[in-house]
Amino acid sequence: MARIAWLGLGRMGSGMAARMVAAGHEVHVFNRSPQRAEPLVAQGAIAASTPRKAVRDAAMIVAMVADDPASRTVWLGPDGALAGSPAPGAFAVECSTISRPHVLALSRQAAERGLRYLDAPVTGLPEAAAAGALTLFVGADRTDLDAARPLLEPLCTNIVRFGEVGAGTSYKLMQNLLGSIQIAATAEALRTAELAGLDLPTVVDTLSRGGAASPTVVRVARLILEDAHDRDISFTAALRLKDTRLGVEAADALGTPAALGHTALDIFTRLVDAGHGDMSETKVIDLLRE
Repeated sequence: MARIAWLGLGRMGSGMAARMVAAGHEVHVFNRSPQRAEPLVAQGAIAASTPRKAVRDAAMIVAMVADDPASRTVWLGPDGALAGSPAPGAFAVECSTISRPHVLALSRQAAERGLRYLDAPVTGLPEAAAAGALTLFVGADRTDLDAARPLLEPLCTNIVRFGEVGAGTSYKLMQNLLGSIQIAATAEALRTAELAGLDLPTVVDTLSRGGAASPTVVRVARLILEDAHDRDISFTAALRLKDTRLGVEAADALGTPAALGHTALDIFTRLVDAGHGDMSETKVIDLLRE
């Protein structure tokens, strides 16, 4: 069993950290809102007041936060993880969906401090995080990943290595941009069906069985049908906008047009600008209804 520092206890991070606690590791947790750590402490985790304190003697540091600014907060600065004293050769694992330039910069700073950096964004909803059923999209030195696998096992059922540091994030941003396009297109299709006078339950059932179905289309169509955009939220509109923006920026940097990505970005920007950032991403159907 190892000493692990866990930074970020949101919808995904809390379930992932709980997996590490259940696996018997000594898990030191930090969250900007300390009360989020209380359920983990009740399960056996140890709360830390700063990332710097959380990482002391840690064999692995894992961050699971919302965006680039949050990642910079937990890793950098006088109280950040990189200012601490983890075990020699500790793993620095960034599981957040963040920009590729930030990943590359952070990996260099981690390496300067003797840490082995793993670019490891995840796919899966909070239920999968709590069940240890995520997939990790990894960009890392192959030897570092092989050495880290035993510690990562409680989190996931699959680890896919795409190449060196940055490759995991490149894939994750591409996948999530495709998801954003599918979500917007699903809402548009259902709104079209409404205006055509079709019975939505029948439409959703048939769509879910058809050739255009994907896990995202099926999930979003059913959630739109439930019209429950303000409860049991797995992914907010604000986070969807963030992922869409990062995906478009990554595509733009590579010189690809990403026309559909830019359209999805415009739709989710309008959704958040309308004041719905804290609601489910499925609230996009109401934006189209307006």
